[in-house]
Amino acid sequence: MHQPAATSGSRTRMNIGEVLDRLRPDFPGITIPKIRFLEDKGLIKPERTAAGYRKFSSDDVERLRYVLRMQRDHYLPLKVIGEHLDAIDRGLEPPPIEAVVPTVPQVALAADGLPSAESFARRDNLRLSRRELVKIAEISEDLLDQLEQYALITPRPGTGHYDTDALVIARTARELADFGFEPRHLRAFKTAADREVGLVEQVVAPHKRSRDTAAKARAEEAVSEIAALSVRLHATLVKTGLRSS
Repeated sequence: MHQPAATSGSRTRMNIGEVLDRLRPDFPGITIPKIRFLEDKGLIKPERTAAGYRKFSSDDVERLRYVLRMQRDHYLPLKVIGEHLDAIDRGLEPPPIEAVVPTVPQVALAADGLPSAESFARRDNLRLSRRELVKIAEISEDLLDQLEQYALITPRPGTGHYDTDALVIARTARELADFGFEPRHLRAFKTAADREVGLVEQVVAPHKRSRDTAAKARAEEAVSEIAALSVRLHATLVKTGLRSS
């Protein structure tokens, strides 16, 4: 696997717009705020002109590719990616990464079976047609119709495709159906989730409204961490309640 070089490399320098043009064919979701956020985290260190403009080398672009690939394909947190880059900078080899195979992504779970913060931050490009969702989740068209009726599953806006979350919800609904739960019963879970979302958004709203790019990025990280903690609390309260009933 090609690693980002630790040397200054070619003297060709690019502005941030040219960097976007190079990266977007492989990473369509890359944005200027994302690049600035990675810079704030110390993962890249572009040169600065006397006027303060960023100038990127070819090695900077390859370093960005490495970071984005490790996030997208291997779901590594930035702290771990930073350790890899530090090893590369010191002439060492980063730890081997498992080969990526084209398969449906699995939800990242912590050791105790509860979702981790990384699982909330993860964004994949999985796009399933309605027929594929029904087949992979092993549900009926009728069950999917009901899940959509109660707003438990919705296709991606403007595409008609379904993502990983839709797949997990569909599979879970199928398993709950074995215990007599119907989609109308699951509406209560959606209502509770909406309330938790509202609480999280209320906490991070001031940071999201900030014009500071780093503050917005920190807000996104906070959302993932708070979401994981809220699910842990919710699950533990349910477990405690069932034990005392």
